[in-house]
Amino acid sequence: MSGQAAPERPNIGQPWSEAAPLRPLRGVGGFFAMALDTLVTMFKPPFAWREFLEQTWFVARVALFPTLLLAIPFEVLTVFTFNVLLVEFGAADLSGTGAALATVNQIGPFVTVLVVAGAAASAMCADLGARTIREELDALRVMGIDPIQALVVPRVLAATVVALLLSSLVTLTGLAGGFLFSVYFQHVTPGAFIAGLTLITGASDVVVSMVKATLFGLTAGLIACYQGTHVDGGPAGVGNAVNQTVVYSFVLLFAINVVLTAIGFQVTR
Repeated sequence: MSGQAAPERPNIGQPWSEAAPLRPLRGVGGFFAMALDTLVTMFKPPFAWREFLEQTWFVARVALFPTLLLAIPFEVLTVFTFNVLLVEFGAADLSGTGAALATVNQIGPFVTVLVVAGAAASAMCADLGARTIREELDALRVMGIDPIQALVVPRVLAATVVALLLSSLVTLTGLAGGFLFSVYFQHVTPGAFIAGLTLITGASDVVVSMVKATLFGLTAGLIACYQGTHVDGGPAGVGNAVNQTVVYSFVLLFAINVVLTAIGFQVTR
């Protein structure tokens, strides 16, 4: 017995250790594959109009009030900081110029998508994640229904449309808040503020802002749907997927914003 070799224990962790470095790459590949499938399926009939309208109303209802409440402090803080600098140079009448430039190019689309990604996209991910662990997506496939067409496309389009519409509303709300703060608290001339709005900011900046909001909403919706449809591990996996949706959305949106801002200034200036 003493000279007999002990049986070799299986290396239980070996398969995991081999697959672990490839998991991020597989996740990125799976995300782009689902994104491509979604973009292609958008133009294939039939379109799930009822699901699209329900999701659009849901995203708008969840994101509208928090977005407007978040837009005003962002705009007021920007205008206050910018006006302090302008007063030092004796150019307080240009307050409207800085307010318009900051609101149209950054605050409008960015505040919108922060709320859409943080509230609406996380709710989308939780809903799809719950459907996934209940095997509802597998049931749809068995019945011959494509989950991408029935569930993912309406949600992605809803997030995109609402982000675009809310961005315009946030821009107007932010400019109104900046006007009231500048005129009544920092004693800027109302006429000078209004006249400075279009001094630098033009139609091309508005178009770039709309493109930003559209891409932001599309990206947040795709991330939420991918995380929700690739949940594993039961209810705990749904919670992890929601957290990952918010984190990945914010990181990717910051990166997209840097690229689009640089391109936008090169095109419009």
